[in-house]
Amino acid sequence: PRSSFPTAGADEYYWVDLLGLHVVNREGLALGQVKDLMSTGPQTVLVLSQAPAEEGQPPVERMIPFVAAFVDNVDLPGRKITVDWQLDY
Repeated sequence: PRSSFPTAGADEYYWVDLLGLHVVNREGLALGQVKDLMSTGPQTVLVLSQAPAEEGQPPVERMIPFVAAFVDNVDLPGRKITVDWQLDY
């Protein structure tokens, strides 16, 4: 049960808490919603999915390393992650 989880430290998050969060860049542009996380060994990667711009197209998927160089802020109560990332990366 969740009550048995140790308290996360500063800048530490349980993956389950990040799932479903909306991700925006510094300019406020929506990049998608966290649908999964992937461990690559040295770092964790956010796997995002965004609805297509045009109907009938597949969702846009992005992967962003979950490291301080790219992640500016995680707002769990606001359900939002702000990143230094662009739409065309």
